[in-house]
Formats: sequence, C-alpha cells, structure tokens
Amino acid sequence: MRFSLLPCVLLLSATVLPAGAQTFTESADVIAVEVPVQVLRDGEPVRGLTAADFEVWEGKRKLPVTGFEALDLNALPAGDEHWKSPQAIAARRHFLLLFDMGFSLPKGVEKAQGAARDLLAGLHPSDLVAVAVYLPSSGPRLLLGFTTDRAQVAQALDALGRPEMFNRAADPLRLVLGDGAGGGYTGDPPRDLADIMADIKGATTPEERHDAIQELKEASKGYATGPGFLDGPGDHIERSERTAQQRAVTAMARAFEDLAKTVGGLYGRKYVVLFSEGFDSAVFAGTADVDEQLDMSFRTAKGASVWSIDSTKRFGDTKTGNDLEAMLEEFRRADCVIQAVDVGGLREGAGPTMQWAGGRDSLFLLADSTGGELFENYNDLSAAMEQMLRRTSVTYVLTVQPEGLLRDGSYHQIRVELRPDGKKEPRGTRVVHRSGYYAPRPFGQQSPTEKLLQNARSLVADGQAGTIATSVLAAAFPGGTAEAYVPVIIEVDGRSLKAGTEGWLVPVEIYAYAFDAQGQARDFFSQTVGLELLKVGAALEQSGLKFFGHLDLPPGSWAVRVLVRNAATGAAGVKSVSVQVPPTADTAKAEPYLLPAFFPEPAGKWLTVREAQPGEASYPFLIGEQPYIPAALPALGPGEEARLSLVGYHLRDGDLRAEAKVLTADGRETGAGEIRLLERQARGADGADRVTAAFKAPRLAPGEYLLRITLTGPDGGAESSVAPFLVRR
Repeated sequence: MRFSLLPCVLLLSATVLPAGAQTFTESADVIAVEVPVQVLRDGEPVRGLTAADFEVWEGKRKLPVTGFEALDLNALPAGDEHWKSPQAIAARRHFLLLFDMGFSLPKGVEKAQGAARDLLAGLHPSDLVAVAVYLPSSGPRLLLGFTTDRAQVAQALDALGRPEMFNRAADPLRLVLGDGAGGGYTGDPPRDLADIMADIKGATTPEERHDAIQELKEASKGYATGPGFLDGPGDHIERSERTAQQRAVTAMARAFEDLAKTVGGLYGRKYVVLFSEGFDSAVFAGTADVDEQLDMSFRTAKGASVWSIDSTKRFGDTKTGNDLEAMLEEFRRADCVIQAVDVGGLREGAGPTMQWAGGRDSLFLLADSTGGELFENYNDLSAAMEQMLRRTSVTYVLTVQPEGLLRDGSYHQIRVELRPDGKKEPRGTRVVHRSGYYAPRPFGQQSPTEKLLQNARSLVADGQAGTIATSVLAAAFPGGTAEAYVPVIIEVDGRSLKAGTEGWLVPVEIYAYAFDAQGQARDFFSQTVGLELLKVGAALEQSGLKFFGHLDLPPGSWAVRVLVRNAATGAAGVKSVSVQVPPTADTAKAEPYLLPAFFPEPAGKWLTVREAQPGEASYPFLIGEQPYIPAALPALGPGEEARLSLVGYHLRDGDLRAEAKVLTADGRETGAGEIRLLERQARGADGADRVTAAFKAPRLAPGEYLLRITLTGPDGGAESSVAPFLVRR
C-alpha cells in the first residue's frame, strides 16, 4: 500500500466522513437527481409498484419522474451487474458504525464491539459499512471508509481504541485498513472532560474527588468555573460539572452537524448506528428530578431571589438546546437516520451503569428526531436491527430533473406521494423518503472531505466514466513470493486533463485500487502530481501524462480501478480493467501462463511520471537488455504493422507457433491478423519467457478492438491472452 506526494502538490485532508443518499448526473445544463423511496404498509415493505404510482413535488411544482428503478435486496445478489447502475448505487444502504468515546466508558465500548459484529451478520452483502469514533478533542474520526469487505470491518472493530489507529500513514480514501507505515503513537492521550467527570462521580474517597475536581478546574480554564456571588462550595462544583457537560454536548452537536452537512449531498441511504451512553438530558431539558423541581418552586414561593435559583439546572441551557436542534435538522435534511444503541444498557451487572444521568433520554432524542430507534439492551439489538433491515430491503429510485437549478449548494425541499387512485395507498401505508436535496456546488467551493468522498464513491461504484480520457494497462508478473508484482500503467489525455484549468498549475490526483470479486479492496497506491504548465504545457498538449505504478496481489481475479482527477476543476476519469493472477505452484508442476501482448512505445512520447515507491521487484518490461514502457492503449493505423512483446511463464520448450485474432470490444471475432515471431530470449532470472513479434492488423474501421494471441508448442499445447488496441482514423 502506497500513499505519496511529489513536490509541487496539494496536501489533502486524511479524514473521510460517510457517503450520503443523493446522486447527481449531469449532461449539458440538465441535472438529474435520484431519490430513493421506501413504501411501508403495516411496517412491511410494499413490492410491485411502478413509476406511475409516484408523484414528486417541490413546493407547488410537480417534478416529472424521468427515470425509475425498483431494487429488492432479497432478489439481487451482491455481485449482480445491476448494482453498477447510478440508480442502484443511490439505493445501496450505508451504515456508519459510530462509537462515542466522549460519553461512554471503556467497558460499554467493549460490549458495543460485540454488538456491532452481530449486526454485520445480518447485513446484505451489497451493504456498505464504515467504522468511526467520536473523540471530543477532534470530532468524528474515520477508521475505515464505506466498504463491502466484512473482514476489513472486523479488523477496524478490533482496532477500536488503539492509539496507533489515529497516527498512521493510511489509505487516503479509507478503503483499505491495512498496516500503516509512519510514526507511532507516543505518550498518554489528553484527558477528556467526560473522563474527568466520570472520575468525580465515581470517586470513593474525599482525596480522589478533590484531585478530580482540581483536574476539572485546570481543564476548564477560561470558562465559567469561578465561584458565583451567591454560590456555596457545593454549588460551585455542581456548576463546574454542568459547564463541562454543556461544553462537551455543544462540541458534539457541532461536530455531528458538520458530519450531517457533509453526507447530505452524496450517494446512498445513510444510517448512523451510534454506540453511546448518551449525555445528561438535563443539559438541554433541565433537571428531571421531581424533588429538585419542587424544592426550586418552594424556594421561589418563599421569596428567594431569582438569582439564587439556577435557571439552567431547572430548565436547561437554551444555547445547548439550539445547537442540538440545529444538528438534528441537518440530519433530517440529509435524510440520515440515527439508530442509537445504549452501551450503558449493553453492559452487564447490577446497579446504575449510566455515566450521565438521563443518558437514555438524550439517545432517544437523537434517534426519534431523525426517524430512528433506541436500542436499550444487547438482546433487543439483533431483533430490532433485523426489523430495520427488513423494512429497508425494497427501494424505489425515482429520477427527477428540476429545471433552472442553480449550482449554488442550496437546499430544496421535496415530497413524494403515492398517486391517490384509491388502490395503492390503503390505510397503514407510509412513504419514507428524504425531505429534500442539495443543489450541486462548483468543485472549488466543496470541502476537502466532500472531494475525497467523490473519489472514494467513484472507485467503489466500478463505473467507467468521466470527462478526462484515461487508459489503463495492468498485468501480473508472478515472482518468488505469494504475491505477484502487478505494474499499472495509466495514460491520461493532456487536453482533457487541463481543460478549464486557470493559472499555471494543474494538480493531478491519481488513485488505483484492486478489488476482488466480492468488492473487497486489497491493495492501492495514491499519488498527487503538480504539473507546471510553463514547463510541461506543450508536452501535455501534444500527448498527455503517463504514470507508472504497481500493486502487490495474491492469486485470484481482480478488478483494478483507477481514478484520475484534476484537483482544480474537479474533472475526473474513471477506468476499470481486469487482472488474473495465476496460482502459486511448484515450478515443475506450474501451468503455462501468457500475459497480454505489450506494445513498446518510443521514449519521449508522453510526459512520464513514476511512482514514488517503486517496490523491490526488478523492472519487468525488457527486450533483450533494453527497457521500455508499453502503451496502455496502443493505437495503430489501418493495416499498420507494429512490434510487440510477448511475456509468459513456464512456456513449452522448442519452436512456438502464434495465431492472432481480432475481436470487437464486446468479444465478437472480426477476422485474423498477421503475426510473425521474431526472437525468443533465454529465460530470465525472474523466470519469464520473452518473445518479440510483429503484428499487422487487418483493415478495420476506426475504434477499439481486442487482440487475442495464442502460442502453440510442439506438443500442441496452447496459451492465449487478450489485450485491447485502438485503430486510428
């Protein structure tokens, strides 16, 4: 795994927050918005509806439904091609497992880890899961981005609370947990106010309580911790505690509000599964102790001064309540549901387990205000989550195209209704959908987190799209280890890469990830390159950028997905290619293996950049002793002859015969090409057989084709491989 920055680059934030439930597709000035909808009847999903059964309204304006798709998790397998459509991506469920380290004790978090593992077992294979922690000192921190890789999720859950998780050079898109290189954690973490408050409440001796109060005073410097004019010693301590709680709740509310804003304009249906003990509901609602309420009323009736009555204790802090309401409103606008799990209730043992009085009430507020539920004990969690998963198993994705939509990031309220024909909406039917959508914003106005989320979701979606023309070549070179060396060559068209860039610098982000058949990411590399137009503008205009990187992959079938983005304009290109890594076997028993044909290119054709961390394997592209870089997508004229290199392992000894077939991009044969074998090199130290050849394509219409080459040995055994090529006009 490699993550590097070359000189003259843009440094990106390493924090990634979850993806949301909104999709935009753009064509000219038309913006299409995909809106996922669930229809429930008596708590169960309704199947069999069509586009004609729905109406979408924005205020008094009815929006025409221009696209429709019904997705049933019970009917679609995880690997179905159906999941690659934009509508299907918008319907996928995203679960952010968020562990609150600010208002929870360690024993509760330990139990929450077990509950989260149980939850994973009930998810559909297509569901995306991310793992994060909330730390009062830094806000939400993502340990693992949204992935279908359950092994990665389990590893992230095991790593909860380890300090090294927060100080590592990691995958920038958080798609691979992996072993991060870089500086480890040193020293003790700073003490959070919530931990200090827990020590005060749990003190068993006057000395312990005194020390904890002194630590609270030191940690709360600059705030209202000094004794008030009418305060006694007990009042001072109580007000200090309440001030610390208000600060902690306000910090959490603002951090969660930012999280909700981030996910509001992005893909997928979102569920935040919050594992927490909750905070003291008296912070926003006032004391729930009836005796304290009566005492305050009695003192007021007896003529006590209003200044002697602590109004925030009686009625709660208005500002903190407003901060919470602003946070909840952002979650509602983002159509993000909080499912709250009371980890105090998950802990075993008699007696009170809540760190904060009224913690259950605060968790209920977060869940109920966003359409979620509060799960109060371990036994209820599995059944309740199973019910939630069943309710959300059927999704209808409605596509609408609002006219005159400005790209200003504004929020637009919508409502989705069933057509009132008297047949589809009997009593007990409920339509669940997001309350609105955000208009897209210019790329330059988006936050670093939003930009990184775009990158991550583009790679996970496995699409091949974008305005930057990109070609990719990837091939597996088996070595003496369990993992093959897989060079990845990326060619980027220069004109489309720099289009729209203002100024003298083109910042280019390059990401490459390898996913297995289950969508699990294994390895990656990432690099950001700054191209100075004053120096390389002419070369970039003439051809483009050629990047050489590599992955290390075990045997199996892999999809290598590459994203190239202009970090100034937001334009991107996404490309996916397949790679087959042969099984590791004893040399005497190994099966012959032929790589795709490589077309060497002359030096100086491209502006070439190599990965900053090239790995330990020897350079694989050689003709004799001469190294070359092959073309990712070789371009030939009609009837033009080109030199190529064939590389294989364990090929048969003796004379080889070659046959070339040309296929269309979808695999249909169009005829035979001419191929001549020129020279076979002696087997190299790396075990590779190398054969040079000349290929002449038949006269074909311009376009992209596939070249299938078969080598046949003296004994009749044959090996084939396929490589793409382009016929120029």
